[in-house]
Amino acid sequence: MKILVDANVPGAEACFGPLGELVRLPGREIDAAALADIDILVIRSITRLDAATLDAARALGSPLRFVGTCTIGTDHVDQAALARHGISFASAPGCNAEAVVDYVLGSLLTLAERQGWRLAERRIGIVGVGNVGGRLRARLAAMGLDCLACDPPRAEAEGGEGYDDLDTLVEKCDVLCLHTPLVRQGPHATHHLLNAPRIARLTPGTVLLNAGRGDCVDGRALGQRLANAGDISVILDVWENEPDIDPTLRGLAELATPHIAGHSLDGKLRGTHQVYTALSRCLGLPARLALTDLLPAPPVSLLALQGGLAPEEALRLCLRTVYDVRRDHDSLLRESHRQGMAKGFDACRANYPLRREFSTLAVELGHDGQALSTWLQSAGLRLSVR
Repeated sequence: MKILVDANVPGAEACFGPLGELVRLPGREIDAAALADIDILVIRSITRLDAATLDAARALGSPLRFVGTCTIGTDHVDQAALARHGISFASAPGCNAEAVVDYVLGSLLTLAERQGWRLAERRIGIVGVGNVGGRLRARLAAMGLDCLACDPPRAEAEGGEGYDDLDTLVEKCDVLCLHTPLVRQGPHATHHLLNAPRIARLTPGTVLLNAGRGDCVDGRALGQRLANAGDISVILDVWENEPDIDPTLRGLAELATPHIAGHSLDGKLRGTHQVYTALSRCLGLPARLALTDLLPAPPVSLLALQGGLAPEEALRLCLRTVYDVRRDHDSLLRESHRQGMAKGFDACRANYPLRREFSTLAVELGHDGQALSTWLQSAGLRLSVR
């Protein structure tokens, strides 16, 4: 059995190596020809697996029978075409959701420091309350922050209580965080969900953060608002036309990162393990590896913190001990200048440095620091009792 795995999927040797012959390729090089003799395919979101690719692979005699994507999103895979060819499919829902929430908190606290405001003073609107948005909503609520949520499919299913429509969030929120999947058609389509009219209605001073899908925002309209008025701030991790993104929009963003919000080692290995478990089940084999078998010890596991810091300052210090989003902003700027936008964007992702999740850090609070405990723990950190 021959197993093709994206070159940037970690833990593949441990998970898939014992099951067959392992082949590695960069995700953007996986095409019909690469699938000609492949039984099992494990990919990430940069590999588009559409009907034409699958039909061409079958025409070449491909024995492909299982596809797994180590990602939350699945819009890069034509599941109907897979079913038509009798190919099993698995994804990794929720695998990197904690990492994306870490990214959101770290980014907002960085922007607040840069611009001189406090997160606690802002009303935050969350658009899309699934694996990521739901976790973000829970963390922010535990921190005591003012939140509104928009998720029409969930509102329909759950009765609507606790949800508002998107236009209400545009009108009433100081911060908008987008965490929607890309849906191009139907009653809940999200393509250009934040369209030109809505972008025009954003109140001056609004912060827009998109860590969902790039095509959910009209990038041209957003760029025009930023260039002409410059009265809102944007944090963008996802973009239209990745990896060849709009350099002007990148330059206008306060924080611009190359689709890495979920790129923690923990999230990546969790995704690999979820696909490994699904494949084992598909093959009728026991899953012999646990996720804990794949995770190494974090480089920093304990931080001692005394009093003297305001809650947001203390939280920012702790979060940056684990992950500083400014590194990824600077990396995209540097590599796009060195290699060009598309190659630089992909290079940042392919050579992404070690990053762990906030939950891997325990914070030891001295007597004077106990007042910080609620914020730190609610944000995802662990508290260590001295």
